[in-house]
Amino acid sequence: MWLFVGLGNPGDKYAKNRHNIGFDVIDSIADEYGFPAFKAKFQGAFSEGRIGEQKVGLLKPLTYMNESGQSVGKAFKFYKINQKRIVAFHDELDLVPGKIKVKFGGGVAGHNGLKSMRAHLNSADFWRVRIGIGHPGDRNRVSNYVLSDFSKSDREWVERLVPAIAQYAGLLTDNNESDFMTRVAESME
Repeated sequence: MWLFVGLGNPGDKYAKNRHNIGFDVIDSIADEYGFPAFKAKFQGAFSEGRIGEQKVGLLKPLTYMNESGQSVGKAFKFYKINQKRIVAFHDELDLVPGKIKVKFGGGVAGHNGLKSMRAHLNSADFWRVRIGIGHPGDRNRVSNYVLSDFSKSDREWVERLVPAIAQYAGLLTDNNESDFMTRVAESME
């Protein structure tokens, strides 16, 4: 089984925030592959279905970003998932808006959701799909920036990128991260 985790914050107040792009991706994957409705489970919203031949759990932690790992840890332990089959979809300040990168393990670059996941999984050995949201230019403005809504012009690329990530998510479960990044990038041209 695979576990796809979208990082974000619960509630309408945060729904269109840059920090919630991970939730948007999980919702789009659920739509693309016909997953059943999300249910309250693991301190989050959870749905289970298939992407191709692979069984996949979709999780949106409802513990707020800084405690996302609590929810992920519960699902991880319940299903006894191999950490190499956990994929976190999250916003990334250090990438230009609309750019994605797939990475396994490594540092968490100050991302509180990833820090929490690392703490509750006792390791940073999981996949990340880093979704560029750009940087406000001043580190003192980061918190307000990630917790603000995408601008109207940003929504244009978000509305193309999120469905593209969902469309090609099966390449991640096929361990074909390179083709995943290529196909998503081509869909943004």
